Amino acid sequence: MSKENKTGSVADPSQLASLIEPIAQIIEAARSEVRYAVNQAMVQSYWQIGQIIVEQEQQGQERAEYGTQQLKQLSAALTDRLGKGFDVTNLRNMRRFYLAFPIWETVSLELSWSHYNALSRVENASAREWYQQEAVTQNWSVRALDRQISKLYYERLLASKDRALVEQEAKTQTEPLAESVQDYLRDPYILDFLNLQDKTYQESEIEQAIISNIQQFLLELGKGFAFVERQQRIRFDDEDFYIDLVFYNFKLKCFLLVDLKLGKLKHQDVGQMDTYVRLYDEQHKGDDDNPTIGLVLCSEKSEAVVKYSVLADKKQLFSAKYLPYLPTEEELKQELEREHANAIKHLSGNNKSHS
Repeated sequence: MSKENKTGSVADPSQLASLIEPIAQIIEAARSEVRYAVNQAMVQSYWQIGQIIVEQEQQGQERAEYGTQQLKQLSAALTDRLGKGFDVTNLRNMRRFYLAFPIWETVSLELSWSHYNALSRVENASAREWYQQEAVTQNWSVRALDRQISKLYYERLLASKDRALVEQEAKTQTEPLAESVQDYLRDPYILDFLNLQDKTYQESEIEQAIISNIQQFLLELGKGFAFVERQQRIRFDDEDFYIDLVFYNFKLKCFLLVDLKLGKLKHQDVGQMDTYVRLYDEQHKGDDDNPTIGLVLCSEKSEAVVKYSVLADKKQLFSAKYLPYLPTEEELKQELEREHANAIKHLSGNNKSHS
């Protein structure tokens, strides 16, 4: 039985709902407009504050001898007059914001102050501009932007021959993760935390360096990976094989076998990994595990091997390049130009042989 209110009338739930929905939509839209207006005002005012600090107090110089003390005094005065939000750290952030975007027309008001606080920390101007454009066009949240910057998305894209794969990896950070192997593997892998600048290192030294920095390597591998074993033995007939590194991915629910190689990828490297994967599936894969993934991690890839080997057909076999350090943008461009020239030369040679 419906309950009566104090006036004696009976409340109709459907009528009440028809009132609540349009009113709620009006309030939510108004709040959204207020947030957008506040964000615009904050971005513009913080840019102007940074401009004043740089151009007026420091005469346009990036640093001033009195800078730290001056900011402390300014912070104290502003806090006393305006309240919280003007501590030395925030003033430094505003100053860095202006230095990163000294021309106001380059500032997009579609991004928040938190976006610009993250962007201002990117030292490479080209990378910073690219991240800004992507954040706008892809509608990245601040968290997504931080993720892409921390994972060197721009640098990976520049270094990778398979840009579509890198772009797909980035999308998985802002969209539900697809249950495909390609979404969890990268190319190239950046192993600058291993300190392998010396080009005389051996495969065993790379392996040991990874083990010594296993936490950083797991972060580089990506989401869901756990370390299983080093030099794991698998046996076939009377012969023993040893897999360099074995991991398990709890999202894909499968093992990942990694074989480390110096120099250029060879057909025998792919064949060896194919054997490892077959044996591992037979000996270690559980009934509820998905098929094992094999990854040959080499210092130099071969497009011919990738195209004309089982890598082109097998859905569980992959190769990727590792970089012992992150090259400069100019070095990456030079490398891409060399590879492009070699590809044209190779194509030209094939055309002559068929003429």
